[in-house]
Amino acid sequence: MTTESVASSVVLTDIAAGKVKSLLEQEGRDDLNLRIAVQPGGCSGLRYQLFFDDRDLDGDTRMEIGGVGVVVDRMSVPYLGGAVIDFVDTIEKQGFTIDNPNATGSCACGDSFS
Repeated sequence: MTTESVASSVVLTDIAAGKVKSLLEQEGRDDLNLRIAVQPGGCSGLRYQLFFDDRDLDGDTRMEIGGVGVVVDRMSVPYLGGAVIDFVDTIEKQGFTIDNPNATGSCACGDSFS
């Protein structure tokens, strides 16, 4: 597993890091990391996946951001450089958002990108 500087990879806002910590506390586990992955799918070709994971896969990039362990697999790293992950909680929307400078387009639902 490699460690990479936050500046060249993913950024997790303080609000998002706080939400991740809160969710981890609810799970009652301190051995989980937030895994961020890019998978084929969605109407624009690629989509994000965020989930808790206790695995260390060959080629993973691991970062500590705001007290949260963040893991990105080797295939997803090129798609996520400079991406900012935030958490919004408004009347219209609740959930994690990803602002990715590498995305050249996205679908109307906002769940996938190209």
